[in-house]
Amino acid sequence: MPQGQATIAGMVAILLWSTIVGLIKSVSEGFGAAGGAALIYSGSAILLLFTIGFPNIRQFPRRYLIIGSMLFVCYELCLSLSLGFTHSGRQAIEVGMVNYLWPAMTIVLSVIVNRQKCSLLIIPGVVIAVTGVCRVLSGDDGFSLSEITNNMTDNPLSYGLAFGGAMIWAMYCVFTQKIAQGCNGITLFFILTALTLWLTFFFSPQPGFVLSAKVWIDLALAAMAMGFGYAAWNVGILHGNVTLLAAASYFIPIISAYLAAFMLSSPLSAAFWQGSAMVSLGSLACWWATRSVAVKKRAR
Repeated sequence: MPQGQATIAGMVAILLWSTIVGLIKSVSEGFGAAGGAALIYSGSAILLLFTIGFPNIRQFPRRYLIIGSMLFVCYELCLSLSLGFTHSGRQAIEVGMVNYLWPAMTIVLSVIVNRQKCSLLIIPGVVIAVTGVCRVLSGDDGFSLSEITNNMTDNPLSYGLAFGGAMIWAMYCVFTQKIAQGCNGITLFFILTALTLWLTFFFSPQPGFVLSAKVWIDLALAAMAMGFGYAAWNVGILHGNVTLLAAASYFIPIISAYLAAFMLSSPLSAAFWQGSAMVSLGSLACWWATRSVAVKKRAR
């Protein structure tokens, strides 16, 4: 596939992933947090079976099969349930923004684990990203520690799962890169995620379904966004402009908030947009802190 087409596929993946926050919240309102997530990941797993196919597990390194699957399943559970358990559309968007701390966390963890060289820009990058999340959680009255505390104590489960998920995904990105040896277990991991969610659904109390045509449509869109998103990203990373795709991916928080606000009919304030822009800018600064050092090395 030509590089230009592969890069477009990667950009499509970014757009698809940006719809996830709004779609997961919408589906959970009809099927419940666990039931909605189980249906989404089941549909995505089926799509991945047809697009990527089922991998030859025997060729997988054992560490990747065990550690990779555990980290992936734990992250997807944290992501889907954190959004599903939110009390409102606005809170779902805030929780999604907490989850988007993962790019900055990934780079910091990569620097620590892989001893990757970076510039001092990584420090203000992390500070800006974290401050951006705090700005989002502060509401419309500027930075307020009491407002942040009130928001988090209103639903500690969702915010805690989102933050835990950000850390888990950072570990997945760093560690699986070292142990995967070129293997791609995404289809298997989605199947395991779906099975885990169905176990959660059947063995815990669940609310009654509130079904409508919109919920069914959102379920189909969420499954496609997940499944086709990973398939398209795979094409982009393998054959496209990786540098351009990496830079573009750091703007997912802003795109995601915009789409979620539209889908959930939750207007967002100027303060929120300032915070989401800071999350993207901070993550981009962290990425540039490692890239600038690499560029200087090549120049020598």
